[in-house]
Amino acid sequence: MQHFGLTVMSKYLIPILLILLSFACKSDSKETRTKPVIVATTSILADGIRNIVQDQAAVIALMPAGVDPHLYKASVRDLDLLTNADLVVYHGLYLEGKMTEIFEKLALSQTLIDISRGLPEEALIRSGPEAHSVDPHIWFDVKLWSKAMEYASAEIIRWKPEWKSSLESNSIAYLVKLRALDEVVRTKVNELRSAGQVLVTAHDAFAYFGKAYDLEVKSLQGLSTLSEPGLRDLTELITIVQENKVKAIFAEQTISPKAIRAVAAGAAERNHQVSLAGPLYTDSLDAEGTPAGTYIGMVETNLRIIYESLLP
Repeated sequence: MQHFGLTVMSKYLIPILLILLSFACKSDSKETRTKPVIVATTSILADGIRNIVQDQAAVIALMPAGVDPHLYKASVRDLDLLTNADLVVYHGLYLEGKMTEIFEKLALSQTLIDISRGLPEEALIRSGPEAHSVDPHIWFDVKLWSKAMEYASAEIIRWKPEWKSSLESNSIAYLVKLRALDEVVRTKVNELRSAGQVLVTAHDAFAYFGKAYDLEVKSLQGLSTLSEPGLRDLTELITIVQENKVKAIFAEQTISPKAIRAVAAGAAERNHQVSLAGPLYTDSLDAEGTPAGTYIGMVETNLRIIYESLLP
C-alpha cells in the first residue's frame, strides 16, 4: 500500500516540480537581471552585436551555428526567449522568412531592431518588385555589413543612451577591423578576376560579394533555399562551368551538397573535371571557437577556400 502511495504521489509530484522549475527558470526577469539580454536571430548577427555591446549585455543567438535561417521555424523555446529578451535584433529583408509574423507581434510590446533599415535602398539587390525579392545576404559585402553595424549601434544607443560613450568606442574599433577585412578581400578577389575565374555556388548567397568585389558569381538555387533547382537550372550551370573552364564549384555549410554535386557529375560527363570544394559558410557561422566562428573569421575562411580552390 505504501508502494502504491509513493507511486501515486510521484505521479502528481513530478509534474508539480516541473511546473515549479519552469517558474524558477523564468525568475530571471528583466527587473532582476544583472545584465540586459539581447537576442539576435543568427550567429552572424549575434557576433556583430557582441562586438558593439561587449560585456554590457548578454547576447544570445536564436539560431544555433549551422542552421539555415531561410527554413527556420521558431519553437516554443524560441518564443519564450524572444518574449523574455530586453532587445531583439534581426536581419530583415525576409531572411528570417518564417518569423515575419512573430516580429510583427513582438513589435507591439518590445524593442526590436531591423538592421536592414539602415541600408540605402539603392545598395540592395532585387530579383523582382515584391518585398521578399530583395537579396538578404548583405554581409558578403563587408562595407554594407559595416553600414548595418553602424545602424545597429545607433539604435542600441537610442535604446540605452547611458551606454553611448562605450558603444561608440566599441563600434569605431570594430569598424576599423571591418575596413581592414574589406581591403584584404578586395586584394584577393582582384587576383581571382585577373585569372578569369567564376564563383559557382549552391545557392544565390554571393551576389553582394560579386557586386562589391567585381567577380562573376553563378548559383544553382535562388535567394532562398526554399526554392528547388530544376533540370534547366542544372543544365545551364553545367554549361557555364564547362565554357568558363571553372576549376572548382562550392558546396555550402547549411545546404545539402547533393544538387551541386550533380553539377560536378554533369560537367564530368562533358569531359570537364571540376572539383567540389568547401563547404563555404553562407547563412551561419561555424561553431564558437573555430576559425569561422566569428563574422571576420567566416569571411577570411571563405576567402581562403575560394582563393586556394580557384587559383593554381
